[in-house]
Amino acid sequence: MRIRPLTACLAFLAAWTPALAADVSVHDMTTSLYHADAAHPADFSHRNLRELDMSGLNFKGAKLAGSDLFGADLSGADLSKVDLSAARLDRVVIIGARFDGANLAGASLLRPSNFSTLAALPSEAASFANADLRGAKIFGRFTRANFRGANLEGATLAPFGRTGFIEHLWRTDLLGADLSQATLTGADLTYTLLAFSNLRGANLSGAILKRADLSGADLTGADLTGADLTDADLEGAVLKNVRGLDTAALARARNAGKVIR
Repeated sequence: MRIRPLTACLAFLAAWTPALAADVSVHDMTTSLYHADAAHPADFSHRNLRELDMSGLNFKGAKLAGSDLFGADLSGADLSKVDLSAARLDRVVIIGARFDGANLAGASLLRPSNFSTLAALPSEAASFANADLRGAKIFGRFTRANFRGANLEGATLAPFGRTGFIEHLWRTDLLGADLSQATLTGADLTYTLLAFSNLRGANLSGAILKRADLSGADLTGADLTGADLTDADLEGAVLKNVRGLDTAALARARNAGKVIR
């Protein structure tokens, strides 16, 4: 069947059509946020906010539930107590951003840019203290990030396979992160790098920690009831006063004889 030149041209243009422009301009967002307050938060729910430069904005507890923020720049932004439930935050720039107390339940946070260089400066690490991340899909480099008191029940941090990009990152990096008092019940932490992380008092009951790197991590007072530690690296991990250790398949972990009790 012969393809007409016009048809072929249209097909080519369709394949290269850029993503639809955002529903809201940064100027309009800034104006709405300026007039917003705790009693009347700005509402940008279910909007296309892709690739907008929202760096430095104070969202004042705004509503962004179900919104698409793919590739947006949120550097230095204050998203504390913002409703981002079921939002798409893939490829966002979150250098120095704050999500403290935010609702990120069911959100997608895949391969964000957390640092301006490979040095992973602590001052640039994002903060998710006391955030709701239940059922969220998380994958990326969160070195030294603050997840203190966060709820990651049922969250997935395991590798997701192909994303359409060629990159060296193959597992979620929580090296030196603060996960103290965090809830990780039933979370999938397969292959996750948790070396030297602070997991003091964390609830890891039923968590999947297969092949996770927990070397040097501090799990003092944590709950590992029913956790799967198959092939997890426990060299130098602190397991003082850990609950449910007898149910955590410790014998199937690597370097189990080198833990600190």
